[in-house]
Amino acid sequence: MSPVDINPAAALIENARYFASDVAIRYEGQELTYAQLEDVVGRVASVLAGSGVGVGDRVAYVGLNSAAFMTVLLASQRLGAIFVPVNFRLAAAELSVVLARSGAVAVVAEPGHRTLVDAVRARCVATTYLLVDDDPAAPATDVSTGLATDGWEPWSGLLASADPTFTSVPRTFDDPAVLLFTSGTTGLPKGVVLTHGNLWWNSVNVDSRLDARRGDVTYASAPLFHVGALNSFALRSVVRGGTLVIRRSFDPVQFLADLVDYGVNTMFAVPAMLQALYRVPDLWHADLSALRSVVVAGAPVPPSQIREFHDHGVVLQQAWGLTETAPFATHLPAERTLDKMGSCGIPMPYTAVRVVDTISGEECAPGVAGELVVRGPNVTCGYWEDPEATAAAIDADGWFHSGDIGYVDADGYFYIVDRLKDMIISGGENVYPAEVERVLADMPGVTDVAVIGVVDEEWGETVVAVCSTIDGHDLTIDDVREYAASGLARYKLPRRLAIVETVPRNASGKLDKVAIRHLVGEAR
Repeated sequence: MSPVDINPAAALIENARYFASDVAIRYEGQELTYAQLEDVVGRVASVLAGSGVGVGDRVAYVGLNSAAFMTVLLASQRLGAIFVPVNFRLAAAELSVVLARSGAVAVVAEPGHRTLVDAVRARCVATTYLLVDDDPAAPATDVSTGLATDGWEPWSGLLASADPTFTSVPRTFDDPAVLLFTSGTTGLPKGVVLTHGNLWWNSVNVDSRLDARRGDVTYASAPLFHVGALNSFALRSVVRGGTLVIRRSFDPVQFLADLVDYGVNTMFAVPAMLQALYRVPDLWHADLSALRSVVVAGAPVPPSQIREFHDHGVVLQQAWGLTETAPFATHLPAERTLDKMGSCGIPMPYTAVRVVDTISGEECAPGVAGELVVRGPNVTCGYWEDPEATAAAIDADGWFHSGDIGYVDADGYFYIVDRLKDMIISGGENVYPAEVERVLADMPGVTDVAVIGVVDEEWGETVVAVCSTIDGHDLTIDDVREYAASGLARYKLPRRLAIVETVPRNASGKLDKVAIRHLVGEAR
């Protein structure tokens, strides 16, 4: 039980009271002060409450990054409801699973996703469908001629006539706040329940470790349905009284311009974003002096890029975590960026991390690879209405088993080797794809790389490198093996090479190994 209300919606009320004219959100040419954001959130809450949404109910949002996304999140929390941010890239079958399993009673969607929601409504229990029809960046082209499906209500008129709700339901550490569904690339998605306590403790961890300040300008172009962008940065910005710059999606040229024009101080990024920024002409002529805290997670960053960004005054701080850890469990302090390159850092201040043997469960000695397990107040209480999955992931002592393989060095710094399920067994030897990927990421001419194992009669499995390259760059398997030989044991070297136009990644920037296998004609 918290002695004070830790609901982010309550923090917004306080910020609107004391810092009314400060800019809370900048979005596609529009500005919302804290007073204006408070008013809009109050109106959205009133509309949702009028449709029957109350404490514990689920409210789903289907759409890209936007100011509306944030207002629905905060309005849901104001009512004590649980916010369900939906991956806007889901196909109809996947969306159907998320909406049905969450039991969302209200769905808010952008016009571009209305048809997709219509296709799965038969499986949903929702009785309220609100259409965001007042966003110039997401035009509602069919509103004036009538909606294609009965039941959709354009929300602009409803908000205009609503009386704002200016109070919020007090929330404590154990109250569910957000329900995020995993990507589902290896099966049915699981709903990760994050409580208000999980969100709050992650903020304490991040604030304790990063050079973050109350008035920071925070940038959000990574998908907000991903916990890294949503919880560690976007929501923190509003709670702390900062300015949140929202872009609907990521564009590297726009990204660079925004960093300069808005004087961005803090942001979350996945390595693919930085790789794209790295290729923008005149990058190093831009004034990036305001950029203090850049946290990168989701995949390793090539060492050459870490060094070059560092040489130009931008320190990339790597972190590790999962949706289930809200998200960060470890973080590499800025001052150790170069001498501990490749490390995902040390445990967050209020988080415990260990490496354990995957069979015995005993803690591994330094340098010995095992599964990373996490315990702390930032760790999920479990999966939505799935006690079996919860019991499989969280042991009797409260340790969450991540499924990530790594080790800790003699100084206590953690390193991620790979996902346990992605491990390749070739000739009786364990090969971790991420280790091979890290070496090949710096290979001249290679723009992106993934490594998978495929069935091999002689070796059991063999290592395959899947690469995208700079236009016109010729690459052979001999080139790959020769380059990798200086950093890898011979049994880890790829035996096959597949050149693809784009290496598939999911919305959080992680390699989509299922799509990659299909791309090269291999299933697993």
